[in-house]
Amino acid sequence: MLAAQPTKRPATAAKPALAKFDPRPRPRNLSDEQLLDQIQRQTFKYFWDFGHPVSGMARERSNRSYDYGDEVVTTGGTGFGIMAIIVAAERKWITREQAAARISKIVNFLWKADMYHGAFPHWLNGETGHTIRFSPKDDGADIVETSFLYEGLLCARQYFTKDTPDEQNVRNKILWMWEGVEWNWFTQGGQNVLYWHWSPNNGWSMNHQIHGWNECLITYVLAASSPRYAIDKAVYDQGWATGPEYKNGKTYYNTTLPLGPNLGGPLFFTHYSFMGLDPHGLKDQNADYWQQNQAHTRINYAYCVANPKLQKGYGPNCWGLTASDSWQGYAAHSPTEDLGVISPTAALAAYPYAPGESLLAMKHFYNDLGDKIWGEYGFVDGFSEQHDWYAKSYLAIDQGPIVVMIENQRSGLLWKLFMGSPEVQKGLKKLGFQSPHLK
Repeated sequence: MLAAQPTKRPATAAKPALAKFDPRPRPRNLSDEQLLDQIQRQTFKYFWDFGHPVSGMARERSNRSYDYGDEVVTTGGTGFGIMAIIVAAERKWITREQAAARISKIVNFLWKADMYHGAFPHWLNGETGHTIRFSPKDDGADIVETSFLYEGLLCARQYFTKDTPDEQNVRNKILWMWEGVEWNWFTQGGQNVLYWHWSPNNGWSMNHQIHGWNECLITYVLAASSPRYAIDKAVYDQGWATGPEYKNGKTYYNTTLPLGPNLGGPLFFTHYSFMGLDPHGLKDQNADYWQQNQAHTRINYAYCVANPKLQKGYGPNCWGLTASDSWQGYAAHSPTEDLGVISPTAALAAYPYAPGESLLAMKHFYNDLGDKIWGEYGFVDGFSEQHDWYAKSYLAIDQGPIVVMIENQRSGLLWKLFMGSPEVQKGLKKLGFQSPHLK
């Protein structure tokens, strides 16, 4: 896999649904605040009502996929789900005690689950805790998915500060597991770059170096933040910040893009790492990350409005290209891979970067298209008016950013929690970052 490609998801067509699409009645004439509440709360149900009954972990998707059965849970998507559960507790959709109990169940499961040098695989069996291989040789550690998981776990450690049994258990087990992730092992013997995978059966044979620009900034930040197994700054400078699609500097639709591939790539580059990392005032020698993410979002929006391929439905209130299911299977939608599919998570999770444009899309998706795309867990994963195709599926990694990024724009909740972590502050300083959060 080339650097700057998105989080890997098989492109095989999915099997019959487990969780049925449910176009339930939608309250109308909502105020903006009521609409935000409605979307966040309904989307949160993916992680709460549909969480795995044994482990509490987030299921990979709502429909049975790729012959792996019903027990597949996702480590990265669970990190996003943990953040969504914190939002739900703070907004009192559930009690704090309920939230702590669920996350306690998750950390108890992870404590006994398969891990490799402290890192987790992409997929686990939610009943047994054993690895479900993601691809023939991807049957061990996945440090990118592990970093998405710890993005959520560190937020939980910051949030659950009371001296109740569940909150103490959450804090303690997260600390012990976090201290045990051997991030520097993934330099494959001390090279100045991180490697995505390691397998007990196949070693380093996947040999996938993690270069930028893509969704993996959080991986390098957490690797530098580790209490016991931290990487050196040279690994960041010579590994992450040297990819063939790292520096950009070109102008698209009157917007200059500091980093990333042509026209920016899929929008989840602006979401996954920045659910915890607050991009406001976040800078290093390479970029101002608020400017980066705003520019990427504006270009994605402007492309959909310009609509050079004349895709049906695209416009100022219907935009957003990112990785999701499509009429052809899973695809990394972007201006350079435009299959006519709009992914609701793209525009909704862009709420911090383009609040006006994002809200327009929310209203259109909810009020005008809701009969086709609103269901049991909020908006479905993707749709194409061009191909008269509307997904029946929901994916953890797409539902999570909707809840979390809307909340970050509304209250800054997850940004404050994650950026308040002493280890994260230390790691950011080590890598040369500036941020208003750094003390």
